[in-house]
Amino acid sequence: MEITPEMVDSLIAQGIDLVWLIIPKLIYAALFYLVGRFIIGKILKGFNRVLEKRDKNPSLNDFLSGVVKAALYVSLFIGIATVLGVPLTSFVAILGAAGLAIGLSLQGSLSNFAGGVLILVFKPFKSGDVIVAQGHTGVVKQIGIIYTRMTTFDNKEIIIPNGGLANSDVVNMSTQETRRADLTVGVAYGTNIKVARETILDIFKNDKRVHQDPEPVVFLNNFGDSSLDLVVRAWTDAGDLWPVYFDTMEAINTAFEEKGIEIPFPQRVVHQGKD
Repeated sequence: MEITPEMVDSLIAQGIDLVWLIIPKLIYAALFYLVGRFIIGKILKGFNRVLEKRDKNPSLNDFLSGVVKAALYVSLFIGIATVLGVPLTSFVAILGAAGLAIGLSLQGSLSNFAGGVLILVFKPFKSGDVIVAQGHTGVVKQIGIIYTRMTTFDNKEIIIPNGGLANSDVVNMSTQETRRADLTVGVAYGTNIKVARETILDIFKNDKRVHQDPEPVVFLNNFGDSSLDLVVRAWTDAGDLWPVYFDTMEAINTAFEEKGIEIPFPQRVVHQGKD
């Protein structure tokens, strides 16, 4: 096919018309982006201020802010695509197909994501709480959208996926102001239970950390193989639970030694018969 000067002139004219058609759309799209980005910034600042006043949970606030930011920018880019002449139905179809592909490839992560959302919204625990979960006991350091980080009392960091955490039992040991210290003390058979009980209760009376309402109690709980087992229960502030527990165990041992109350060790009596 021979290219004639008329054909070249026609192509140039069409090209110029196309450029004049595209350039305004690009300019409008750029202006739309700049204005939209400015507006999004203002909206996010206002939204973050509202979140800070309403809720002091940084993890939840970061998550909600991220969701709103993502939604606003998706809306912005849909608007830009519309300005450039991209059919909205095609654009939405592409986003839907991409979302489906991502969802299928990240099923496990989406489960953790959903668990993180549930934890942040319903707040079964918060940062700083002591919890027992997934076989671990420790202090919650950070609640992320995918993982929760906690530190055990021997300073090990535990990272737990939120999917399992949201769908299992969690014991929150920090929600109540008071806790009950439960001790089991064994005394030798033949011990005067009344004396042993009064000895233990005297220890609690002299410990200001122990609440007297409800009063501490001491019960004979079991006839063990080598001892009479006493159950000791006393209420205290949550922060004093373990100091009271360990101090009381040591005080009981000292008081029993002074009064001659024996704390037995396992023993077995063997009777030998005559042939």
